[in-house]
Amino acid sequence: MAKSESGKPGKKASGTGNKKSLVIVESPAKARTISKFLGRNFAVEASIGHVRDLPTGKKDIPEQFKSEPWARLAVNVDKDFEPVYIVPPGKKAQITKLKKLLKESDELFLATDEDREGEAISWHLHEILQPKVPVHRMVFHEITQTAIDEALQSPRTIDDGLVKAQETRRILDRLYGYEISEYLWKKRLGQSAGRVQSVAVRLIVNRERERIAFVDATYWDLIANFATGTGQFFDATLISIGGKRLAIGKDFDSTTGRLKDDSLVLLDRTTAESWREKLRQARFQVSKQEVKPYSQHPSPPFITSTLQQEANRKLGFTARRTMSASQSLYENGFITYMRTDSTNLSDQAIQAARTLVRQEYGPEYLPDSPRRYASKSKNAQEAHEAIRPAGTSFRFPKEVAGQLSDDEYRLYEMIWKRTVACQMAAATGNRVTVQVSGGEAVFQASGKTIEFPGYLRAYVEGSDDPSAELADQEKILPSVREGEAVDCRDLNAKDHTTQPPARFSEASLTRELERLGIGRPSTYAAIIETIQRRNYVFKRGNALVPRWQAFSMVRILEENFPKLVDYQFTAEMEDLLDSISRNELSSSKYLGDFYFGSANDGLKQQLLDNMSVSSADVCTFPLGTPPATAEQPNPAPISVRVYSEATLIQQGEDRKASVPDDLPPDELTLAKATELLAQSAVGDTPLGVCPNTGREVYVKSGRFGPYVQLAVADPEGKEKPINASLLKGMEPGDVTVEMALALLSLPRNLGVYEPLGEPVLAHNGRFGPYVKCGAETRSIPAGLNLLTITLEQAGELLAKPRFGGRSAAKEPLKVLADSPVTGQPIKLLEGRYGPYLTDGETNASLPKTMAPETVTDEIAQRLLAERAAATGGTKKAKRSPGRGANRTAGGKKSAKATTKKSSKKKS
Repeated sequence: MAKSESGKPGKKASGTGNKKSLVIVESPAKARTISKFLGRNFAVEASIGHVRDLPTGKKDIPEQFKSEPWARLAVNVDKDFEPVYIVPPGKKAQITKLKKLLKESDELFLATDEDREGEAISWHLHEILQPKVPVHRMVFHEITQTAIDEALQSPRTIDDGLVKAQETRRILDRLYGYEISEYLWKKRLGQSAGRVQSVAVRLIVNRERERIAFVDATYWDLIANFATGTGQFFDATLISIGGKRLAIGKDFDSTTGRLKDDSLVLLDRTTAESWREKLRQARFQVSKQEVKPYSQHPSPPFITSTLQQEANRKLGFTARRTMSASQSLYENGFITYMRTDSTNLSDQAIQAARTLVRQEYGPEYLPDSPRRYASKSKNAQEAHEAIRPAGTSFRFPKEVAGQLSDDEYRLYEMIWKRTVACQMAAATGNRVTVQVSGGEAVFQASGKTIEFPGYLRAYVEGSDDPSAELADQEKILPSVREGEAVDCRDLNAKDHTTQPPARFSEASLTRELERLGIGRPSTYAAIIETIQRRNYVFKRGNALVPRWQAFSMVRILEENFPKLVDYQFTAEMEDLLDSISRNELSSSKYLGDFYFGSANDGLKQQLLDNMSVSSADVCTFPLGTPPATAEQPNPAPISVRVYSEATLIQQGEDRKASVPDDLPPDELTLAKATELLAQSAVGDTPLGVCPNTGREVYVKSGRFGPYVQLAVADPEGKEKPINASLLKGMEPGDVTVEMALALLSLPRNLGVYEPLGEPVLAHNGRFGPYVKCGAETRSIPAGLNLLTITLEQAGELLAKPRFGGRSAAKEPLKVLADSPVTGQPIKLLEGRYGPYLTDGETNASLPKTMAPETVTDEIAQRLLAERAAATGGTKKAKRSPGRGANRTAGGKKSAKATTKKSSKKKS
C-alpha cells in the first residue's frame, strides 16, 4: 500500500510479503489472542487503555496554561472548548515502547475497539506516535481467524465523528463534574456530582421517597379448596361478593393506605371470617371456564444492558463483575464484542445457532425461517452485532470449560444458551381460567399448561435449570365444564398487606436507565460502582439504598439546577452526542449552549445565580413532632441534619444522636428517631468511673455502632477521648463498667511466647479479635474470648500454621516450563483456596472448572499474564512530572509537548 503524504490510512492493507506490521490494541490479553492469528511479520502490542487524557489535578496542567482562568478545567472554554491533553506518567514507558516498535515497522494497524472510546484511543495513538508509515484502522467485533483476516483486508480510516463525540462527552463530563462538585464543596457538602451518576442517584432517592411516603394497608380474602366429581382438587380465591369486586393490593392509594374506589368490597378479619361461616353451607358450581391459547417467543440475544441484568438476576453478578468476565471472554476469542446495543445477528451466527438447534433439540424446535431482531437503539454508531459465542460454529460450554475461570464459564454458558434459544420455536400452551359461584360469592382459579416447550427447553430467564423451571411454570387445573357442581372441602381466611415499591437492584436500575435513554451500555457498570464509592448508595442484600447525603445532593440540584437532573434532558444529551458522532451537530456549539446558554442561562450563569443558597436548608429533613411525655410535655420537632461526614438527628438545640450508617432512610421514622435520641441521652449518663484515672466511662451509639468511651478532663479540648468498639454479640445494655474498662485497655499483653521470644498481644481488629506475636497473627476462634484468653491458649493458636501464611513448603502439583517473564519455572501449587500457578512474582488461581492435570505451558503463561495485567504487574512505574499537552488549547504548542496540535482531519 502506498503511503499517503501525512502518514494516514490508504485504501488496502495486505499484511503480506516481507512488510513488518505493527498492530496496536488496548489490552495485553487481546494482543496475545490476536497474535495467534497473525504471521511472524506482525508485532502485536497493547496501549494498555487510554494513552492521553485531561489532567486530573493542578500539578498536571502544563506550565503555560496554569495562569489561565480555565486551567482547573483543562478545557479552554473561551476558544471552542479546546481540551488540554497530557500523557499520564504511568503510560510514558509504554508510549516509548510503541514508538520503538513503530520505527521497526513498515505499516501500522490501529485495532482498538469499534466504539467511541476505542476510536478515540486510535486517534490519540496516531497523534502521539506521528507515524511516517501507512496507517490502517482495523475493526472487528470478534477475535477469530476469519474476523481478523477480513479486518486486515478491509481497513478504514479513523472515524472523526466518533472521535469528536467521545471528546465532547469527556469535556461535557469535565464541565459538569468539576463545576457542580466544586459548588457542592463550597456549600460544605463535601460531595461530587456527575452528568449521569447524579441522575442515577436521583432515581434511587425518588424510589426511597416513595417508600417513605408509603402507607400500608391490610385486606383479607378467602381461599377455597374445591373437589370435582372425579375426585380432583383445586384451590380458588374469592374475587367478588354480591356482584361487587373484592379489593386487592392495586386498589389502594400508596400514600394514604385507603381505597381508590369506595364501591369495592373491603374485607377485614371479622368480615372475612363471617363470610367463611356463611359460605360453608353454600352449594357451588362452575359458572365460567375460559381457555386461551398462548404463544411465547424467545427473547433477543444479549446486548450489554440485558447481559448485566440477567447476570445479576441469574448469577448474582454485579455489573462490574459481568463486564470483567465478558471482556476477558471477548479478548480471548470466546464471544463477540461485549459493549453493544444491537440485537442483530450475522447470517453466519444465525446459521450456527440453527444448526445447533436441529442437532441438539430436533427439527421440530427449529422455526421455518430465521428469527431476526431489530435493535431499538437510536445510537447507530454502536450498532455492533449482539453478544454471542464467537466464530461460525459455536463451541459447547463443556468444550471450553477447562480454559475459563468460574465466572467466565458461567457467563459463557448463559450467552451460549440465550443465543441458541433466540433461534428456536416459540413455546405454546393454554391459559385456563375457572370461576366457581355459590351463595353470592364468586371464586376464581387460574392455570397454565405448556403444550410445546420450544425455546424453554434451552433457556428460561432467571433460571439456571430450564428443565426444572418448565415444571414450575405449569399449573394444571382439573378438567371441568360450565354448570358442573363442585364440592367446597375447605375455606380459609387469609390476610394480605400492601408492600412499598421495591428498591432498585443493579439489574432493575440498569433497565430503568436504559428505558429512559440515560447513559450507554458501556457506562452502566461504572455508574453503579461510582455512586457506591462516593457513599451516596450502599447495598442491603441486592438492593441499592440511598444515604441521607444522596437526599441532600439530589435536593440541592433539583431546587437550583433542575435541568441537570432532569431525566429527559439527560437522555437528550445522549441523543445529541449521537448526532455529533454522525457529523450532524457541531461539538463547539453544543458545548457552548450547555456551558454559556443561548440567553446567558447556561451552567456558568446558573452557578453564579445559586451561590447564595443556604446549605442548611437543603440538608435538613423534618420528621415531625413526637407525642408529649412526662419528661417532654412540650416536645420540639425532630429533624434529620446532613453534614459532609455524618448525619445527625436533632431535636432543639441540645438533643442530638448519630444516624447509624446502615439504617435506610425509610426506616428512620419519628418513632425510630425518638428511640435513637433516647439511646444517645443514656450515653450522656456515665456508666461509672475509672478507678485509675477518675474519668467517667460511657456507653455510646455512633454511626458505626455502639462503643465505650473514656472521657477526658480537658476544658481546652486538646485531648481526645478514648473509644473502643463493643465485641460482636455484646449489647449496650449488658455492658458493665468493668467490661468497658477491659475493652478500653485493649490490646492486652498476655506475656512472652517462648518459641518466638516476643510478647503476645490480644487485639480487637476490623475483622474481629486476634492475637499478635511479632509478625505472626492468628484469629481468635469462636469459643475463646478476647477479654479472657490466656497466654497458653494464644500459644496453641500461634503453634498452628496460619492459613495463607508461612508453613512447611509443599511439593508442587506440577512443574512447567520457565516463565518468559521471570525466567523461573512455573509451578502449580495447592493453596488454601485451591490450585494456583506462580512464576515467582505473580500468582494466578486456577479456574474452578479446570483440572490441574490439563494445565499446559501455554495455559499457565496465559493465566499468569492476565493476572499480572489485571494487577498492573509487580513493578510500579516511576512517577515523573506531567509534561506537555499533547494537544494544547488556544493553538499554542508547549515547549514540553510531545506531539503537535491536531487539525482533527480524518486519519
